Amino acid sequence: MKKALPLIIIIIALIVAAAMAIGIKQTKTVDWEESFDEKSNKPYGVSIFYKELPKLFKNQKIRTVYHQPASYLSANVENGYGDHVAEATFVIIGNSDYLEDDSIDELLNFVDAGNTLFISDYFFSQKLHDTLDIDIDYVLNEKDSISHQSLKYSNTEDIIIDKNTGDNYFARFDSINYKVLGHSKIDYKHANFIQVPFGSGNIYLHLEPKAFTNYNLLKDDRYKYVEGIISYLPENNVYFDSYTKIQTGYNGEAEKESNLSWFLEQLSFKWAWYTAVIFGILFMIFNAKRRQRIIKIIKPLQNTTVAFVKTVSNLYFETQDHKNLINKKITYFLEKIRTDYNLDTSVLNDEFIEKLASKTGKKKEDIKKLIDYINWLRSKNEFFEENLVKLNRHIEAFYSK
Repeated sequence: MKKALPLIIIIIALIVAAAMAIGIKQTKTVDWEESFDEKSNKPYGVSIFYKELPKLFKNQKIRTVYHQPASYLSANVENGYGDHVAEATFVIIGNSDYLEDDSIDELLNFVDAGNTLFISDYFFSQKLHDTLDIDIDYVLNEKDSISHQSLKYSNTEDIIIDKNTGDNYFARFDSINYKVLGHSKIDYKHANFIQVPFGSGNIYLHLEPKAFTNYNLLKDDRYKYVEGIISYLPENNVYFDSYTKIQTGYNGEAEKESNLSWFLEQLSFKWAWYTAVIFGILFMIFNAKRRQRIIKIIKPLQNTTVAFVKTVSNLYFETQDHKNLINKKITYFLEKIRTDYNLDTSVLNDEFIEKLASKTGKKKEDIKKLIDYINWLRSKNEFFEENLVKLNRHIEAFYSK
């Protein structure tokens, strides 16, 4: 043990030096990915809005839904198996494209019973479009990256949203029965916030989710625009749709992610955790060496093909080589399209989307999301883990449907 002491001291010194060097040299680049994650402090996360919900809905209970609305709401209806009956406002900020038809049906039943649904996203599920008889179009911002947002029947002043290449707006809706609550303006005004009566309740659809992000809530007086939007919603309990969906069955209990992930995002906590783990391992190694002789373990021969593939993929992932992994996933996906459907993938345009939708029998809107995201990734030089996860989600959705 005495002979091993200098080695332990050297290892400790190297670990401390490495931690200090990384802490000094590490520079963070701003991630502008629009995640709409309620736990993210990045510019386009919604952690500030999520934390302010109790102030926006005073004296109301705020529940976070970590799984599909279909399972949650069906569990929390009368005669269900949840711990309460679902009577509230269901809020979804961005990422509403994950909603399957059964979840849309359950949300519509929820509204029909006298509740409220609020969705802020660039587009909605096709089933929701068909049910409410609405169409959404897009106008390109050819002058600058600024669009103006305004609210009707409110004293809230108009605000601007920058870093905006264009605006989505309601191109078709029932102007007699639906009420326009807000507009966006690039060259001319167009409706981007409407109230839709449905059964005994109401559906509020909003087309500028970036207004709810951390960046815009902290910019000038833009938070007042969000306060104005919320003022249209009834004073009621709130179900906030979480960015992360964890299926827990039909008992209505939400299973939350471990908070350890947050600690690992903080540089000081991360290195404290890693240092404690390494010291623990070193203690066990040297303590075991002192007490007993090493027993040689003879392992049987194994088929190492799968292990080799896992090693290579882990090497790319652990070195944070997201660009390489993203390029390979896109290459392998397009190769499979060429092989299975005999399509030319050199130009991924609307004609290609039409042909692929025709040959696969899948919805054109779903394929367009995937192809647009691939084209967007090809235009970027810097990538993050969220980009890889989102691309993988789109490709898996393509094969599962």
